Amino acid sequence: MPFLNPQATHPLVFPDGRTHPDMVHLNRVIDHPNISIGDHSYANDFAPPQDWAAHLAPYLYPGAPERLTIGRLCQIAHGVRFITASANHAMDGFTTYPFGVFDRETLETYRDSFTNLPDTTIGHDVWIGHGALILPGVTLGNGVIVGAGAVVARDVPDYAIVVGNPARVLSLRFAPGVIARLTALAWWDQPLDRIRAAVPALIGADIDAVEAAFAP
Repeated sequence: MPFLNPQATHPLVFPDGRTHPDMVHLNRVIDHPNISIGDHSYANDFAPPQDWAAHLAPYLYPGAPERLTIGRLCQIAHGVRFITASANHAMDGFTTYPFGVFDRETLETYRDSFTNLPDTTIGHDVWIGHGALILPGVTLGNGVIVGAGAVVARDVPDYAIVVGNPARVLSLRFAPGVIARLTALAWWDQPLDRIRAAVPALIGADIDAVEAAFAP
């Protein structure tokens, strides 16, 4: 089998040749003008949906003012949702009830009243745990781990672990100097053959070995 085949809809193949139907490469199953997804980013769901875009980002309609961007090599567990900014209701009046949604004559005006909505951006090599909720406008840095059930309402720095509701930074995964070196290396942008050769270093915790593995 090819290493990390980006063309495969189902990236996990069992030893007997069967593919795992609950896991998908997201950019093979999502074709949405407001969603961008890097290669090898996958989601796993115990009840795989017909429409993965609507499942993961239920409020992000085609042509919405905001975007959802997911980097390369991200891992998204069952039950994760991205609540994008179009889920918001107007809050500057006496009611938040969206009357315009139910009136065809005012629907377009209501829709266009929401401008400059923030994008949601997920970095590279991010692991989002079971049932986590990512709220509008959040940016998750590279290498972030989001704990199961976390509700993330604020930006998260590179290589942080966040847990809880509201999510808080539990710790950084590595020392700041190591994080800076990993960020500069951007190994996720390397060709697949180089990534494959570097796997023994990547699954370890020796930054010198990782840099050596990708040295020219």
